[in-house]
Amino acid sequence: MVRNIIPNQSQYTAKEIQVLEGLEAVRKRPSMYIGTTGARGLHHLVDEVVDNSIDEAMSGYCTKIQIIIHQDNSVTVIDDGRGIPVDIHSNTNLPAVTTVLTKLHAGGKFGSGSYQVSGGLHGVGISVVNALSEWLEVTVSRDKKIYSQKFERGKPINDLTVIGSTKKTGTQITYRPDPEIFEEVNISFDIIAHRLKELAFLNAGVKIELIDERDNRNVIYKYDGGIIEFVKYLNKNRDVLFGKPFYINGKKDDIEVEIAIQYNSGYLENILSFANNIHTEEGGTHLSGFKTALTKTINDYAKNDSIPNQKKYSLKGTDQSLSGNDVREGLTAVISVKLLNPQFEGQTKTKLGNNEVKGIVSSIVNDKLSTYFIENPDIVQKILAKSISALKAREAARRARELVRQKNGLGLGSLPGKLADCSERDPFHREIFIVEGDSAGGSAKQGRDRKFQAILPLRGKILNVEKARLHKILANNEIKSIITASGIQIGEDSEFDLAQLRYHKIIIMTDADVDGEHIKTLLLTFFYRYMRPLVEKGKIFIARPPLYKLSYNKKNDYLFTDEDLNKKTKELKGNYSIQRYKGLGEMNPSQLWETTMNPETRVVKRIELEDVLEADQMFTILMGGKVEPRKDFIYQHSTEVEELDV
Repeated sequence: MVRNIIPNQSQYTAKEIQVLEGLEAVRKRPSMYIGTTGARGLHHLVDEVVDNSIDEAMSGYCTKIQIIIHQDNSVTVIDDGRGIPVDIHSNTNLPAVTTVLTKLHAGGKFGSGSYQVSGGLHGVGISVVNALSEWLEVTVSRDKKIYSQKFERGKPINDLTVIGSTKKTGTQITYRPDPEIFEEVNISFDIIAHRLKELAFLNAGVKIELIDERDNRNVIYKYDGGIIEFVKYLNKNRDVLFGKPFYINGKKDDIEVEIAIQYNSGYLENILSFANNIHTEEGGTHLSGFKTALTKTINDYAKNDSIPNQKKYSLKGTDQSLSGNDVREGLTAVISVKLLNPQFEGQTKTKLGNNEVKGIVSSIVNDKLSTYFIENPDIVQKILAKSISALKAREAARRARELVRQKNGLGLGSLPGKLADCSERDPFHREIFIVEGDSAGGSAKQGRDRKFQAILPLRGKILNVEKARLHKILANNEIKSIITASGIQIGEDSEFDLAQLRYHKIIIMTDADVDGEHIKTLLLTFFYRYMRPLVEKGKIFIARPPLYKLSYNKKNDYLFTDEDLNKKTKELKGNYSIQRYKGLGEMNPSQLWETTMNPETRVVKRIELEDVLEADQMFTILMGGKVEPRKDFIYQHSTEVEELDV
């Protein structure tokens, strides 16, 4: 049967073709330009305006940037750069500032004249902000005059006007996100502060101030040491192998390279890479070039007995070589490249694809690192000791895995026997509860909906991955169960493939006591350190079982906080009884389903990652090897505890 998919073809004429003029297309399809009209898109507007000021800073014309969040959630960004040009643009016959605010793909970043490098590459940033704002006002100081123009929803409501005189230069933009576009317009201080701190680290000496008039908060970021201070910040709660980070810089073919590295006593690598101030979360050619050079240089040093003071730790005379994972164990590094025409690719367009960058970064790192190693033999011995120790641990783990496979004949993909899987085949409609203990696991298995809910009970606490090498992590039975149940492999030879995830939701369900909180933190540490894309994509959830069952008049109410309990008991008249749940196993299957597992009635918290730097610091403090930062954290936040059961 042939179906007519255009019932009235005769009516499909030129009149049905809609042409969107100017910025109308942006307002019609905002997600095409900012990704989402939720919180992420809302804060992306701030980034777009700030990026223009940072571009001035990268070109050497701006030293101060001020961001103000006003009471009505409007935002002002002020810089002391050159000021957006105000002379008439030959193509549009409008002032240049009006052109860049009202025309897509208009800006000073396409040729090589105005900006050598730039974070805002496509010329849509500031015009998109204008289009998606209820109103916007721009003030430009240059040529000894102050110019001003106002817009509403992308359209000018007056001409560019001279409103005063000045000896200063710079640009000030104030805008209010349009509530007709965005789901909510509440600007988050913390989200903005995270990005500004990052930018201040990456642009040494630039002063960035954030003011929030809603609650009188004020922070200033200025790091004269640039990415050297960035690495120190990342390692501040770790035991470092040497005091001052090693700084590498160089330039070739108009590509500038800055790298700072420092090792710590831990087992995790922490490498942040950036291209033109954009965090390249998926890496790219600059990261590949760095890794290649680091591995080669350290291997050359380990096998070269002609280098002075190369005695104690050596691979000379062996057929062994250090892998990339060996030499990066405990490494903290920041890689920043700046280039004229970056090409981004990958799922999130944050992977640098310029092929020429890899060789340039590799060459610069190899030259500078080789010289540094020769001049600092004591430091290199510490790095070699750590790398060779990692090599031996890796070899021991490989032999152990081979023995286990020979003995059991099991494949890596075998599902754990204690997993109670569900019948639904589509991962999007499947969810798994990671449950503390066999008792709670039994209740969960009986109470669940077998069609789409799987149960994985844990026996005891999993390994603290913050203080363990990968081979010990992979040998932990509970972690192995989580990995195989999820369908995603981790390890030095594993590519993280989100398409292999067997469940759309991974829900951690533990007792509401101290042990339960500890298990929850151990699991979150594992997911953050070794399965971070699951956290970033919002796949990890925390179940919230009730603390109390209040029984009265043959009715039961389940309450989640002491405040809820106190409020409810004050409302009741007559007799009632209270049961305090200290463990999930105290609930029968029907109660567990009704209160904690039923999607229609349950409360679950999605784990969201807003600030990578702060998340990294938090896991290091809570689960790392240094006691003092943890003790300080407990003292500082002890009064904020809402629920405590000891």
